[in-house]
Amino acid sequence: MRAIQITEFGGPEVLREVELPDPVAGPGELLVAVSRAGLNYADTHHTENSYLAGVELPLVPGSEVVGRTPEGRRVVALTDSGGYAEKAAVPAATAFDVPDGIDDLTALSMVVQGATAWLLLRRSTHLEPGETVVVHAAAGGVGSIAVQLARKWGAGRVIATAGSPEKRALALELGADTAVDSRAEDVTGALREANDGRPVDVVLDMTGGSVTDQSIAALAPFGRLAFYGMASRERPTPIGLGDLLARSTAVAGMWLPHAFRLPGRVVHRAVAELFELVEAGELRAVEGGEYGLSEVRRAHEDLRSRRTTGKLVLDPAR
Repeated sequence: MRAIQITEFGGPEVLREVELPDPVAGPGELLVAVSRAGLNYADTHHTENSYLAGVELPLVPGSEVVGRTPEGRRVVALTDSGGYAEKAAVPAATAFDVPDGIDDLTALSMVVQGATAWLLLRRSTHLEPGETVVVHAAAGGVGSIAVQLARKWGAGRVIATAGSPEKRALALELGADTAVDSRAEDVTGALREANDGRPVDVVLDMTGGSVTDQSIAALAPFGRLAFYGMASRERPTPIGLGDLLARSTAVAGMWLPHAFRLPGRVVHRAVAELFELVEAGELRAVEGGEYGLSEVRRAHEDLRSRRTTGKLVLDPAR
């Protein structure tokens, strides 16, 4: 089968198209003929071995696929690796049946980006109706869904941040009340100005560095920041417990794989609810672009440059 493999760590240049034997599904796994694979910013960390969980070489990247099992079951699934290929063996426990009315891109969007946004708002920050929500990178995969969910779930004001006029316009189209330039020198001041001079209640942050530092400073008493990525590749300033106490604020981290350890099949409930919202016309995935296997280096370059919007997918057939 055709696949993308890396045999050394680095940037997009280490991604190489190869021929590999078909995978064999082991106990507790499903074999999936991949119709589309998801492209995520985290994949750029995997290729340089800078993500939360280390990886071993050789590696076929890709942590999400949609396709059919040999029995004809259509599923979207999360996997540790192996997604950038024509076939993948995936854990049955992290596979979700896809309703007929949901296309491949939307299925992939909801299982990672959608579930992440759901968990950030429902579990990490416990959004209350009427609260002000800041969504950084609001035109991205998670951000574009988080804007829509925050609006649907009763946020009093949704403030989007993005780095270009086009991305800010998209965030407004999705339901944000206002959009702020993410490159503003004074992010704290910009967020408060966007909230009529008041501090904000909830921040969803995947940027890191000074954006995180300034977002924490923008929080109201009992405000919460959920941190789920570090796209800037810059670490925020360490937070002292005394600082949290003095401001009555909270900072939470969120990594999707941990959610599968929660009782009650929380991720499955999240994905089922998201699919229902899509079918009802109350939530949509934002198409960010489709790449063939031979274009995977360009896809990673686009991700790393943060030029992309919405959900990116890989077509292993071309």
